[in-house]
Amino acid sequence: MPRYGASIAMRRTVVFMTERLVIIGGDATGMSAASQARRMKTAQELEIIVFERGHFTSFSACGIPYWVGGDVQQREELIARTPEEHRARDIDLRLRTEVLEIDVPGRRVRARDLEAGTETWTEYDKLVIATGATPIRPPIPGIDAKGVHGVQTLDDGQALIETLQSTAGRRAIVVGAGYIGVEMAEALINRGYDVTMINRGTQPMATLDPDMGALIRKAMDGMGIRVLCDAELTAVLTDDAGRVRGVTTADAEFLADVVVLGIGVRPATELARAAGLPLGQHDGLLTDLAMRVRGYENIWAGGDCVEVLDLVSGTERHIALGTHANKHGQIIGANIGGGYGTFPGVVGTAVSKVCDLEVARTGLREKDARAAGLQFVTVTIESTSRSGYFPGTASMTVKMLAERRTGRLLGVQLVGREGAAKRIDIAAVALTARMTVEQMIALDLGYAPPFSPVWDPILVAARKAALAVERDR
Repeated sequence: MPRYGASIAMRRTVVFMTERLVIIGGDATGMSAASQARRMKTAQELEIIVFERGHFTSFSACGIPYWVGGDVQQREELIARTPEEHRARDIDLRLRTEVLEIDVPGRRVRARDLEAGTETWTEYDKLVIATGATPIRPPIPGIDAKGVHGVQTLDDGQALIETLQSTAGRRAIVVGAGYIGVEMAEALINRGYDVTMINRGTQPMATLDPDMGALIRKAMDGMGIRVLCDAELTAVLTDDAGRVRGVTTADAEFLADVVVLGIGVRPATELARAAGLPLGQHDGLLTDLAMRVRGYENIWAGGDCVEVLDLVSGTERHIALGTHANKHGQIIGANIGGGYGTFPGVVGTAVSKVCDLEVARTGLREKDARAAGLQFVTVTIESTSRSGYFPGTASMTVKMLAERRTGRLLGVQLVGREGAAKRIDIAAVALTARMTVEQMIALDLGYAPPFSPVWDPILVAARKAALAVERDR
């Protein structure tokens, strides 16, 4: 509720009204929102309280695999802004404090100090929910054993590193072959572990079509990573001390000294559900374009706990990426601070790598397009990252989907070596602009032998897709 105060200056009394903003979650969305709101409103105008149950704020979760693998040496390198820096900007940041309940009618939240064990109610005028996502842990025997790790926060990363440092054995099981799984497989390979990956899908990287995933599996096999597809974890085996010693699937048993869960994440929306706030089919919070929770004028949400509009299919999706989370926070902070901003949606762009293999995708897969009721053509081409005669040239595979008759670009997938992944940005812009593959052929892209062939691989795929569309008419 508004709080009032007075300031005397030049013999005039100025009465001001202070609003209170409460933010649940102190990472990308939460602290971006707090920082942006503070830029626009003073502490007299807006009191900002942030509850964060962990030990850190404003950190790069995406960088954790590279810290675990040794590419990043210090944990602090992943922290964009410390708690002390936030507090110096008049943000009341309360670490190790977990919000247990949102009382929407009463405009208040109940929080517990995890160190002291005490609980308090805090009123708010405006509320931001930035609770992030939670690693998926399958409900199987032994899943909570010592040596089994999810990787979502710096605390998770620190715990995994400590396990790796204290474990004599060198056998690792990675469960799941999505972005987190393949990145953690690389991290463990870099640490000298023998890595086996258990994947319930037909190929690694279910965010790609199976034919492109097969390329990744072949490359990972060549790197010494054992990839088991069409396999599902059924139990974690433990020793007498309750520590992991292996895992089982329906068909086999594997010894393990450490198990890393890379199955994916789900929106952390238990608080929102209990408060009666609207959730989508993926259990993410539903918001309007201004990131305000639908139907609630004074509640906003963003980051990994929300669903966003897919601009290609027109459906709601859950995409846990720091890029979106930071944008959401900026937009929320601007709107709370009296400005204006909107988040129109995404096209589903993502990049990753495992060792020297680069993987990228944007837009729709074949099954996404079918689910959206779209008819399409597909083409796959082989090309190179540079002119064929230039030293260091590497091959890449590009798959492109285009809508039948109209030729509108629907999706692109890339698998290759150095220089492949960031080409996906060309396709992401084309998707956002709703370009046709025929229009893409004429794009004025940069060319020089060290950077691309005369015909960039994206343009080669677009030209082939345009021919396929023309033949299909």
